[in-house]
Amino acid sequence: MKSRQPSSTTIPCSAALKVIGDYWTISIVQAMGVHKRRFCELERLLPDSNPVTLTSRLKKMESLGLLTRAKSPKDKISVIYTLTPQGKALLPIVIRIEKFAEGLHA
Repeated sequence: MKSRQPSSTTIPCSAALKVIGDYWTISIVQAMGVHKRRFCELERLLPDSNPVTLTSRLKKMESLGLLTRAKSPKDKISVIYTLTPQGKALLPIVIRIEKFAEGLHA
């Protein structure tokens, strides 16, 4: 008898992990917190990132409804990123992951 693999529609955690289960999404949410951030600020807060990867992941997160992207009202060149309510809902999860990680190094 062949066993069937559950799909992401039958296991909600699988669907959620497809959205947030990569290093950069968690790192960006952590770096953003409740603040509005410019791209250059995110680059400074995420020193292991490179511009191509960061741009790609920010676009992906925007398409998933986790953040918004808007031109800065001050200089019209800068872009401001803000977590949406759905993105902010990830903050407690990220804090729990941080606490788990701290326990790994204890």
